[in-house]
Amino acid sequence: MNSIKRTDILIAGTGLSGLAVALMLPEKFKVTLITKDKFDACSTAWAQGGIAAVSSTSDSFEKHFNDTLKNGHGLVNKDVAETIINEAPNAINWLIEKNIKFTKNHGSINLTLEGGHSERRIFHILDKTGKVIHNKLINEIKTKKNINIISNHQVIDLITTKANTGKSKECLGAYVFNQKEKYVETYISKKVILATGGASKLYQFTSNPKTSTGDGIAIAWRAGCKITNMEFVQFHPTCLYHANAKSFLISESLRGEGGKLLTPQKDSFMDKYDSRKELAPRDIVARAIDFEMKKYGFSHVLLDISHKPASFIKKRFPIIHKKCLSLGIDITRMPIPVVPASHYTCGGVQTHINGETEVKRLHVIGEAAHTGFHGANRLASNSLLECLVMAKECSENIKNISDVNFSHGINKLPKWDDSYVSESKENIVISHNWDELRKIMWSYVGIVRSDKRLFRAAQRIKIIENEVNEYYHKHKLTSDLLELRNIIEVSNLIIKSALIRKESRGLHYSEDYPLLNKKFEKNTYIQGKQNDYFLELITAKS
Repeated sequence: MNSIKRTDILIAGTGLSGLAVALMLPEKFKVTLITKDKFDACSTAWAQGGIAAVSSTSDSFEKHFNDTLKNGHGLVNKDVAETIINEAPNAINWLIEKNIKFTKNHGSINLTLEGGHSERRIFHILDKTGKVIHNKLINEIKTKKNINIISNHQVIDLITTKANTGKSKECLGAYVFNQKEKYVETYISKKVILATGGASKLYQFTSNPKTSTGDGIAIAWRAGCKITNMEFVQFHPTCLYHANAKSFLISESLRGEGGKLLTPQKDSFMDKYDSRKELAPRDIVARAIDFEMKKYGFSHVLLDISHKPASFIKKRFPIIHKKCLSLGIDITRMPIPVVPASHYTCGGVQTHINGETEVKRLHVIGEAAHTGFHGANRLASNSLLECLVMAKECSENIKNISDVNFSHGINKLPKWDDSYVSESKENIVISHNWDELRKIMWSYVGIVRSDKRLFRAAQRIKIIENEVNEYYHKHKLTSDLLELRNIIEVSNLIIKSALIRKESRGLHYSEDYPLLNKKFEKNTYIQGKQNDYFLELITAKS
């Protein structure tokens, strides 16, 4: 079965960028907002930290800008950074207008501090910022008559025109897999916005939900978009290390409020790596922990805030306190076992600040996009800020979109043909390759790399890729199969990008090239692949 559906705007992803752009678009548009899982199965809902924005008299846009530049190690797009940072107070005000109440102290906003920031400028809601914001926006979305929100649907690939001389490709819609009914739906739309998040689930240890499989990056890559700086994968220094608590993040704010990193023997070690100690940027702290673990054979290190008053800890970090206590760890009296985990994808689909890509009518926003704001290392709490500003710029860019006449081209749409495929009796192929790929990425393409490890990863993933491609063309679709196909694509993009960069910069650290090299003070670009789902160029009104 293959049904054709029409919508003005098709948005994939229900994280902050997807929700925000849906709400910011004029209500004259029919918006279809799809998510491949539950509405809150996204990194936004898991975000504990906050949103960086200048508001105090001791702070300034210049300071926030300089902190972002310094943290980005020479690769930040200054124009983009200036725009986003200057828009930050407006982004905060938009949330406040949505009745989102940030944590206050004696009537004033309680700004917190995180690594890499020179001032307290993080707006937060205790340690559950993302969850509160996400719930509030989802509830508002559900009241909008022009927005149709659908769960358990995932984009397979985009439908585009074929690029002709002097004309860009155009995105006409997408093939979408209906997980419950197990068939493919064809969506025709005036604009497609991919807001699918990052790719941290590629790694064995991650702070992200299971949905972070780089779908938007892989989909845009297959449609021909340019991919930028995929070698810069941010590893959060402190993810809870416990057999019964996978992917639970221990917020950077805990270190901002005085938490100390210790070895399992209770010895401090951050002073050996950076004068800022626990408040050094994430790349430095993650590498320091990784080095200590590998050198001394530790399975984890400790993060201790028990020297602070118990009343303060319980009030400031209620979610972390409750979660750890459920596992027998009372953080008011004992340290927390932690390990670095993949956390944020600094690279992505090359876009303008409004999400425009090389493919006309296709926008990519949020973590899946690369605007140049983060450079070689994202500054803490700049990500939700980027989501909000990109959503605003994207909505402004497309608010006056005119009608697009696709009617005479609908009959030429390539049909989704699954008549020749069969149900698989070997689903273990998917689960086994999922696990193996994530272990390969963690072991060989992790915090510290070498060319030998990268080539080894590429060779092993090639075997998996061949096996999965054969499986994909013979058997019926499943959600796991589509995700595995995407993480293979994105893993290859990370490895290729890492092999191109013959230096160590920001989040990319190579044992073979441990120093900065001025020659590589530039972005890493990989031109997009071309998929098979296109039409001959049809007439369309711009």
